[in-house]
Amino acid sequence: MFSKILIANRGEIAVRIIRACKEMGISTVAVYSEADRDALHVSLADESCCIGPAAVRDSYLNIPAVLTAAKVYGAQAIHPGYGLLSENARFAELTAQQGMTFIGAPAKVISAMGDKDAARRTMKAAGVPVIEGSGLIEDEETLLKEAERIGLPLMIKARAGGGGRGIRIVRERGELLPAWRAAFAEAQAAFGDGACYLEKYLTSVKHVEMQLLADSEGNVVCLGERDCSMQRRNQKLLEESPSPAMDGALRRRMTACCVRAARAAGYLGAGTIEFLLDQATGEFYFMEMNTRLQVEHPVTEMVTGVDLVKWQIRIAAGLPLDFSQKDVALRDHAIECRINAENPMEGFCPSCGRIRLLHVPGGPQVRFDTALYQDYAIPPFYDSMIGKLIVSAKTREEAIRKMQAALCELVIEGVEHTGEFQTELISQPEFRAGTYTTGFLTQWIGS
Repeated sequence: MFSKILIANRGEIAVRIIRACKEMGISTVAVYSEADRDALHVSLADESCCIGPAAVRDSYLNIPAVLTAAKVYGAQAIHPGYGLLSENARFAELTAQQGMTFIGAPAKVISAMGDKDAARRTMKAAGVPVIEGSGLIEDEETLLKEAERIGLPLMIKARAGGGGRGIRIVRERGELLPAWRAAFAEAQAAFGDGACYLEKYLTSVKHVEMQLLADSEGNVVCLGERDCSMQRRNQKLLEESPSPAMDGALRRRMTACCVRAARAAGYLGAGTIEFLLDQATGEFYFMEMNTRLQVEHPVTEMVTGVDLVKWQIRIAAGLPLDFSQKDVALRDHAIECRINAENPMEGFCPSCGRIRLLHVPGGPQVRFDTALYQDYAIPPFYDSMIGKLIVSAKTREEAIRKMQAALCELVIEGVEHTGEFQTELISQPEFRAGTYTTGFLTQWIGS
């Protein structure tokens, strides 16, 4: 087992990893930008190192600075969390070259699954259902020809996309060329790769993802699903497990596909396979594979009792899973609401400022993952998510009531945030019935 791990991230996920390491008796090194000098993860870690100015490209995405800090402080492994460098194959490769362990998927797997066009082909060959689509679009002539074959509506997707970027929905033929050019430009700017392909756009679908763990001895275990259908502009707002759209038979089918997909990819560590589920037909289709820890991983932890961060670390250290698929049971129902420093009344405009008052909800099966503390000043340079409120209960109805109570108890003064918006959201009839789809929020609020 490792004796010291560097956490190459910030915010609540850095805090989450540090806490897991403390429970495992592992020393931690935090890296931070000049803007994060007073951040919670810096004070909780055993050691810390400033790696650059506020901009992420000069600090948290500065691979030489991160690797130098890890070497100087004697870290044996690096945990990248989610976002930032977590799916950077080059970073994973360089970490290994420096004699340290990257706590995540192998670089070759990150690279293969990061190419969404190649991932589609890998999954199709493994017998995993994929949505009707095209190969990479090389020119406008091919674009028009493939769009005609697939039919409208369709999605233009960047092969290197992520976080909702490099995606455009086309409903009318006249939108096709402008949307393709916009997706290409956005993907080129965000990922340095503008290559795009087409997929049939499925409406009234559920976004369901399956959590998996795979060890170095070839064991793959699927830890059930998360329903991530409540989205705004392809960004998830809340998640729940189990999905209200799933039954036992469908879960077994999706689990089998998940295991096949992981083996086809040569997977190692914690990962997530995302599917679109057509509720009308019960058919599901591969979307993508996330080769990292997900923001919403606490939902799975709450319903299975499996600590995903600890298992990431154990697997990276070469330890085998000590449980199998037959041991996995979804024993409760869990819901997670993401709390963002945004003003929903002003188009979800980001908010920053000093936390004047903070009260965190409590009680059985209530969890608030955050890096906030009273008098902390939220900097304007980073993602707007400031916390994740997670609850679990024996039934979905009980979990909804528990979440309503927890949201009412949450107090964050000093910045605008989405707590009240989430209270409204989980009170909507479509959410209460579990029938909401990926298009619900657009229909409800119009954006």
